[in-house]
Amino acid sequence: MVADNESGKSVMSEVRTSSGMFLEKKQQDEVVARIEERIAAWTFLPPDNGESIQILHYQNGEKYEPHYDYFHDKNNQALGGHRIATVLMYLSDVGKGGETIFPEAEGKLLQPKDDTWSDCAKNGYAVKPVKGDALLFFSLHPDATTDSDSLHGSCPVIEGQKWSATKWIHVRSFDISVKQGASTDGCEDENVLCPQWAAVGECAKNPNYMVGTNEAPGFCRKSCNVCAHCRIEWNTYALAYV
Repeated sequence: MVADNESGKSVMSEVRTSSGMFLEKKQQDEVVARIEERIAAWTFLPPDNGESIQILHYQNGEKYEPHYDYFHDKNNQALGGHRIATVLMYLSDVGKGGETIFPEAEGKLLQPKDDTWSDCAKNGYAVKPVKGDALLFFSLHPDATTDSDSLHGSCPVIEGQKWSATKWIHVRSFDISVKQGASTDGCEDENVLCPQWAAVGECAKNPNYMVGTNEAPGFCRKSCNVCAHCRIEWNTYALAYV
């Protein structure tokens, strides 16, 4: 799925052929929480401005065509504003291919490349995926205008597999923006992509994020059809209290 430039809704596209899932920002576990803290310290951007970390898996031949991380539609811009920064964390080495490429970056013609680079990587400034490395780049200029040089993509994997983690960070609080659209019964979706994820079976595949628990509610409870259950639990609690 990718965001449609006009409506902001997720649509199927061959531009992106990897598979992925999201981790919970704070409830997942202590490891994820520490990573979130380190990203905030490194970028000097508040943790609340970030989306949940997305884990991506690229198998042989899979790729992500060059694109921008900032939004063209008003619906997504309303959720914390534009994405100002992206952190890519490489979770595995790749035999060949899988480079992150910036086709419009300054110095793209000056970067030396030998035969260890894929043909795709030779079309711009590129970064090889190395396990344990992380890449930080910004999608906006200091004056908050969009930076067309931030165009980037993931070259096709030629040998091996690529695992990575992506952290998108907005110009203002993403958490507050998402929660403002939630209903008081706690059963609204908290991510605009929830309906699409539910449609492809993520409620069952990724219940921790989608549905959650009573102690740590998930982010897509409405799309997973658990809102009625929430109201029953609340009504039962209220009657018991009275």
